[in-house]
Amino acid sequence: MPTLLLVRHGRSTANTAGILAGWTPGVDLDDTGRAQAAALAGRLAGVPLVRAVSSPLERCRQTLEPLLAVRPELGAPAEDERLGECHYGEWTGRPLAELAKEPLWRTVQDHAAAAAFPGGESLRELSHRTVGAVREWNAEIAAEHGEDAVWVACSHGDVIKAVVADALGLHLDHFQRISVEPCSVTAIRYTPQRPFVLRMGDTGDLSSLAPKPSAASAAPATPVGDAVVGGTA
Repeated sequence: MPTLLLVRHGRSTANTAGILAGWTPGVDLDDTGRAQAAALAGRLAGVPLVRAVSSPLERCRQTLEPLLAVRPELGAPAEDERLGECHYGEWTGRPLAELAKEPLWRTVQDHAAAAAFPGGESLRELSHRTVGAVREWNAEIAAEHGEDAVWVACSHGDVIKAVVADALGLHLDHFQRISVEPCSVTAIRYTPQRPFVLRMGDTGDLSSLAPKPSAASAAPATPVGDAVVGGTA
């Protein structure tokens, strides 16, 4: 089945300020984030893409803009609220340093499956909606473009970690072991048997992710790529 390239949005003004942005409107990429987004187009230059999907939040749409500017055949990205940021409820807009003192913070870090944000959603709900969205898009793209299609989706840190945890067969309690940098790419190839995580948090060259015609029906080789530690949701 197709290969999904999950892009975390570039560094945002909220990342720089240490604020939990959530669904706060008007959170844009900062100067570093815009440079990261510009570089993404070059990193993906050798990879054929059939579809672009985005969280509806500004920072994700801005991250895809340079890529889509050089890939006009993709058109405008499809926006999917299911790939939007976690609904953090009363935590939205608060400094991370302040939130780290809350009792719920330790639950989020150590027992994510039990974490529910006051006035927002639980991390279980986040996992359910995001994994469901990815698998639905994957099936649709396979039907339209074939099993070797590659597509890109731009989303958020906690969303990507939840999707990766599912792909790796990890309990949600362990999803904080996964970390993805701003504008990093995580590649997951879905097959009828199981997903294969090909790259995780990769900030380097991605040309080897282009489909290889001679191995169109083969299972992926041993995953390769740079695992990058760091970044906040």
